[in-house]
Amino acid sequence: MYQRYIKRLLDIILSLAAIVLLGPLLIVVAVLVRIKLGSPVIFHQERPGYHEKIFKLCKFRSMTDARGADGELLPDEVRLTKFGRTLRATSLDELPELWNILKGDMSLIGPRPLLVRYLPRYNEFQRHRHDVRPGLTGWAQVNGRNAIDWETKFRYDVEYVNRISFWFDVKILLMTVGKVFRRSGISSATHATMEEFMGGADHEEQ
Repeated sequence: MYQRYIKRLLDIILSLAAIVLLGPLLIVVAVLVRIKLGSPVIFHQERPGYHEKIFKLCKFRSMTDARGADGELLPDEVRLTKFGRTLRATSLDELPELWNILKGDMSLIGPRPLLVRYLPRYNEFQRHRHDVRPGLTGWAQVNGRNAIDWETKFRYDVEYVNRISFWFDVKILLMTVGKVFRRSGISSATHATMEEFMGGADHEEQ
């Protein structure tokens, strides 16, 4: 009942309210992104959502398009500027995803939508993370975000799917506020964002 009807209704109400209330902030961030990082201001990328249906994720861009002599994009740590790091540390780059929530591509709370190329790399256990809509924040995010390894992150994602409830969502939302203020878990120990997921173990966890 909660997951099918109430959660979606809350997503619509809260995302619409946030878009209205945060409108001035969205405009200011958009202008700063245009000045400091260039165009386009909004970064669109295909991501798998509920039942692995592909949608276009919206974010403020946080990297430049700097390329090497071979024409290839430079590594993330080079293209991620000080301003871009600030956007990520404050999670301001995620605000355009409110539109994805309002449309129904995402939910306020749920496993983060990852890259499409990861789909064939999941084992059966990990694939259950797509049994719910992906979220702006989630159980894995408040338990380490990019500072934890992939296997741990996916265990948190599937745990959320199995435990989903109104009060669990409230708990995650409140923990998210604390994480944003502390700016913790933004990067992994060895990468500017998170190392690429290359595949899960073949066994199915119980």
